[in-house]
Amino acid sequence: MSSNTSDDDVFEYMGNEHEAPRDVVSVRFHPSVIEIENFAFLYCKRLREVVLNEGLEKIGVEAFYGCKSLQSITLPSTVTDIGNCAFAYCSSLISMTIPSMVIEINERTFKDCTQLREVVLNEGLKKIGVLAFDGCESLESITLPSSVTEISKKAFHGCISLREISLNEGLLKIGHTAFARCETLERITLPSTVTDIGQGAFSSCSSLKVVVLNEGLVTIDKRVFKECRSLESIALPSTITDIGAAFLGCDHLREVVLSEGLEKIGSQAFETCESLESITFPSSVIEIGSMAFKGCSGLSEVVCIEGLPKFEYNTFSYCPALERISFPNISSRLEDTIRAGQVDVQNKIQQYINQDIEWERGATICILVVEVTRRRFVDTKVARKGDRWDSVQQRLGRIVNWIKYYEWKEATTIFELALWKAKIDQVEDDVFRIRDECRVDVPGPVKDAILQYL
Repeated sequence: MSSNTSDDDVFEYMGNEHEAPRDVVSVRFHPSVIEIENFAFLYCKRLREVVLNEGLEKIGVEAFYGCKSLQSITLPSTVTDIGNCAFAYCSSLISMTIPSMVIEINERTFKDCTQLREVVLNEGLKKIGVLAFDGCESLESITLPSSVTEISKKAFHGCISLREISLNEGLLKIGHTAFARCETLERITLPSTVTDIGQGAFSSCSSLKVVVLNEGLVTIDKRVFKECRSLESIALPSTITDIGAAFLGCDHLREVVLSEGLEKIGSQAFETCESLESITFPSSVIEIGSMAFKGCSGLSEVVCIEGLPKFEYNTFSYCPALERISFPNISSRLEDTIRAGQVDVQNKIQQYINQDIEWERGATICILVVEVTRRRFVDTKVARKGDRWDSVQQRLGRIVNWIKYYEWKEATTIFELALWKAKIDQVEDDVFRIRDECRVDVPGPVKDAILQYL
């Protein structure tokens, strides 16, 4: 007890009072107390000192709500339950240690404790509840024990001084807007156990520069990294199959690595990522949503590893630097077909290509590209939904099938030669005399089975 507080100024809490006097300054708990009643010290705005007894087990709902003069309080190791809003709006509270017997920090427990700078969380804690530390503007760092499996919605929302957070193995779920508006957070590394990140989990973390996503993550939901304006690069693990509008407004994002296994890029996924210059779609991507790259004013190169994914007329709207989409794998296969000496290649290519798809034949390589025009991509005011893209995709599909035909044709020829050589190898003498007798054709049904898919 402070030397400035006499025994006459101390209120002794016996455990049967529902509310303490509003002008109480100091509280001492009777040794027999095991529970602090709900609202016991609600809005005791002058309360500065609290001495809790060992043996206390439960702190009730809003027990110290609005005690704006309370600077410190030590929770005994026997505490197992801290009620909703128990210390909410204790705007002078500086530090807190959560006992190891507490398994959940409940809803709004420390909401708007604006001077709270240090929180120690012990092993045994499993869940951090909704808005648990919302608005704790002075909290600078926090380490989650490995026992924590869930960070709930808005748990650390608005912790504008939070520069560092350690997430340990064992964490499974990060709720919606859990770290939104943590404006000084610079780095986040997700442990391998995380499988679910809620909408807007790290949105408006304006200083966030480094994000390491874990293998095992399947989906990046809407607005997860929205307006993370310092983020410059991101690599998506191979386990991610779906991206929502995750990177909307990341205007310094220059590099995006999409891994094989990704299937869908949702609407507005990278909208207004103005620094993005190039994007490569792995062959697994089958769908790209509307406005996915809208307003990516620096985007000049789009590479489709395999075919042309399905996308909307405004997927690349307001991308004035984008002039063409290229297909390196298809181009390479086309070049191999040409080198194989197919005499009708020129006629076939011209049959399938018109003003929408270009074929550039150089000395050693041919490049297949789709020209990007304002009428089809850049200006949504004059583009029509689906304008010409279905026909472009169909023609590209025909080209791929035509290449497949010659690839299979060449493969069957090699198969025939291999069988022929095997027969010859079995002959011990006079090889040249019986060479013609050793010819072996690929059986007709085999050829038919191959060619029916072309």
